[in-house]
Amino acid sequence: MNYFDVDRALAAIEAVVDNAPRPIALHEPHFAGNEWLYVKETLDTGWVSSSGKYVDEFERRLAACCGVPYAVATMNGTAALHACLLLAGVKPGDEVILPTLTFIATANAVSYCGAVPHFCDSDPKSLGLDPDKLDRSLATIAEVTNNGCRNKETGRRITAVVPMHTFGHPVDMDRMTEVATRWRIPVIEDVAEALGSQYKGRHVGYHGMLSALSFNGNKVVTTGGGGAILIRDEKLAKAAKHLTTTAKLPHLWAFLHDQVGYNYRLPNINAALGCAQLEQLDVVIAAKRALASRYAEAFREVPGASIFVDADYARSNYWLVAMLLDEPDIAVRDQFLAACHARGFRCRPVWTSMHRLPMYANCPRMDVTEAEELEATIVNLPSSAVLGMKR
Repeated sequence: MNYFDVDRALAAIEAVVDNAPRPIALHEPHFAGNEWLYVKETLDTGWVSSSGKYVDEFERRLAACCGVPYAVATMNGTAALHACLLLAGVKPGDEVILPTLTFIATANAVSYCGAVPHFCDSDPKSLGLDPDKLDRSLATIAEVTNNGCRNKETGRRITAVVPMHTFGHPVDMDRMTEVATRWRIPVIEDVAEALGSQYKGRHVGYHGMLSALSFNGNKVVTTGGGGAILIRDEKLAKAAKHLTTTAKLPHLWAFLHDQVGYNYRLPNINAALGCAQLEQLDVVIAAKRALASRYAEAFREVPGASIFVDADYARSNYWLVAMLLDEPDIAVRDQFLAACHARGFRCRPVWTSMHRLPMYANCPRMDVTEAEELEATIVNLPSSAVLGMKR
């Protein structure tokens, strides 16, 4: 039986958010810097589309922030993921491993390639893909061939694995890289929620062959809608820029294209917003970590629940603060969500697991018991940076 005390949990949230106006959103953007100035410049000069100084500047600042040589900005995080998979060589009919507990964009990007998602279980220590369980599963169903890794049960190549850093909490990337290297599977990091998060002192997104970021309106840094690809290899960086710019060859006037490309570039007006947002990243993350600490303290006295905190190897951006029930129980979870919304707290559950959605129900998957339990356990609490700046 779950002895979760709904009233005490509501009181804990009240103690943290104090007298913030209701309703309190799950996550709101924070504009307190040069956003108006930079965006106005794009309007005044007319450089609002996919060319302009702020696109280049945003890519430069982003690469420096994330500790990689190259960043290529895109129109959204899903476009970035799609491009990453294509650049890694994912082909129609291949399989791509990803956590079943993720936002649907991760799986959809695989489908855009004509490939098949292969769903993996979650690690309770990170809430992301479990590399140990993946290793055990591959030992049962996979083999390494001259053409890479192959699923013996389906006959398909396994051409990528996509660990996703859930709510900003890093996956154990040393172990993930070890497993992927042994099985000859390229790693594409889904860093959509993890800008500013660190794994063993290094920004996430470094370990993957390629990595994808998102700057949606609810992210730690927003460009309104936008994303980016993080890249360590110069040749791949040039290929990424080319692929996401309709594969257009440079010419003063001719429209020459040498492959099927994608119109995935980020407009200059959005990049201007992103540049201003990046200037405040340290302040925003400090506020979000302070907010998470206050939640953790408040929930110490709440029976039946706790706040998910950093693994020893990680420094999370705490994009969303996650409350976990001690016992998985969707009915109790939903009762609490209803009570939160009645009180003006716009809390939410975690995503529906990908293997439970109709279009992905028949995809290959390992045992995903932990992910299913986490789905019945997690509630995200109001996590806007401004809530962490109130004290």
